[in-house]
Amino acid sequence: MSLPPAAGAGTQAPPSSSQKPALAPLPPSSPAAAAPAAAASDAAVSPSAQRVYERARQQLVQVRTLLRGQDSQSSVGSGFFVGSGGLILTNYHVVSQVALQPDRFRLTYAAVDGGSGALELLAFDARHDLAVVRPVRAAGSPPAARDGLALRPATAPLAQGERIYSLGNPLDVGFAVVEGTYNGLVERGFYPTIFFGGALNPGMSGGPALDEQGQVMGINVATRLDGQSVSFLVPASFAAELLARARSAQPIRSPAYPELTRQLMAHQQALAGRFLAQPWRDAGHPRWRIPVPQETFLRCWGSSSPPESKGLEFERSECAMNSTVFVGGGLDTGNLAVRHETYDGRRLGPLRFANQYSASFRNEGFAGGRQRSGPQCSERFIEQGGLPLRAVLCMSAYRKLRGLYDLSVLVVTLDDDTSGALGRFDARGVSFDNALKLADHYLKGYGWTNRAGSR
Repeated sequence: MSLPPAAGAGTQAPPSSSQKPALAPLPPSSPAAAAPAAAASDAAVSPSAQRVYERARQQLVQVRTLLRGQDSQSSVGSGFFVGSGGLILTNYHVVSQVALQPDRFRLTYAAVDGGSGALELLAFDARHDLAVVRPVRAAGSPPAARDGLALRPATAPLAQGERIYSLGNPLDVGFAVVEGTYNGLVERGFYPTIFFGGALNPGMSGGPALDEQGQVMGINVATRLDGQSVSFLVPASFAAELLARARSAQPIRSPAYPELTRQLMAHQQALAGRFLAQPWRDAGHPRWRIPVPQETFLRCWGSSSPPESKGLEFERSECAMNSTVFVGGGLDTGNLAVRHETYDGRRLGPLRFANQYSASFRNEGFAGGRQRSGPQCSERFIEQGGLPLRAVLCMSAYRKLRGLYDLSVLVVTLDDDTSGALGRFDARGVSFDNALKLADHYLKGYGWTNRAGSR
C-alpha cells in the first residue's frame, strides 16, 4: 500500500523487511524485550473501549509466519474474522513472505479463545496493503461457522475527533485495545489513508480499528517513527472488493509475482498519469527555470548553506511521496522523488567551483542489487529552450517483476563557470513507456527564467 508504503506495524525478526521513507514499521521486538501478556493492558482504558473490545475479542487472531518444517516464527501480525464464511482480513506485508516464497514459509493463527491452526492465502491487494486468509479445514469438514466483524458502510463517514479503537497483538505479548481519535484522511497522500491519533505498535498490523458500534472502519497498517501517537489505517472500504474476490478464489500456492506485477502495473499507470497531467511549479530562481512538482501527493522541503558560509553557497529542494508500495524481501516501490540544488561559487573562482560542481555530479548513485539489474545509463549534452544541459538517464529492470523499471534522470546546467544547478528525478517501479514519458516531462521543465540572470 502506498502509506507508505509501503509501512506496517507488524513484528518481524531482524532485519526488518518493510522500511518506508516516511511511514514505516516500528523496530522489531526481541524475545528479551517481551513482557507478560498483562502488560499490554496496563494503561487505563475507558468503559467504551472495554465494551468494544469485549464484543470483538472472539474475532481477533494473531497471524504468524513460520519457516516450513519447524515452528520458528519469522514474523507476526494481527488479523480478524470478517463477515461470514470464515475469512480473515490482515495486511499484505504480514503475509508477504508466504505470498512470494510459499515453499519456504507457512501461515498459522492463534485466536483469543485459544484456537489455532494453519492458514491459506486467498487474495491480496498490495497497493492498499491488504490480504485475505482462511483457516485450513480438513477434507470434507464444513466451512468455519464463526461470525466475523462487520465493515462500516462507506456511506457513513466518521466526524473529525470521533473515538475509535484499534485492536491487535502488540509486541507479541497479548491482545489489547488502543483508544484514539479519527483525524480524517492524510493530506497529500496518493491513496486515501486514515490518520489515527493513537499509538500502534509492532505486531498490530492487520488488526481492526472499530467505531463505537463495533464496526470496522479501518485496518492497522503503519506508524511514524518520528512522532508520538501518529499512526495510520487503511480505510475499510478498500477491503470490500478484496473480500468479494477472495470468496471464490483458490488458495495461492505458488510465488505470486505475476499477480503482484499486475497490481504494480495498474498502480504505476495511475501514478504516472496523475503526475504527467500536472504542470511544474516555478522554483523561483532568477536565472533558470527548474522543475518543482505540485504538492498534491508529494511533500517538498528546502534547505540552504548557513549564512556564515565562506565558500560554495547552495540552496536545496527535496520533494518526495511519503509512501511506497511494499513488495517484500526488503523491496518497496511505486513512488516518485524530485530534487535540485543550485550553487553559487563566485567566492571560489572558476577552477575550484568546477572541481566541486563535478564532484557533486559524480557522487550521485543509481540503484541495482539483488532485486534489480545493474543500471543501464546513457549521457547526452542537450539544449532545453536554449539552456545547455548535461543529462544522464539510467534504468534498472526488476528481476522478478517483469516489465517494471526504476528510472533516474540527472541534470546539470552548463551555462556559467561559477554557478550551476543540479537536478534529479527518480521514478521507482514504472513501465518502460512511462519511464520515457516521465523523463521527457522532467527535462522539459528546464529552461531560462532570465538569460542574463540576477547575480
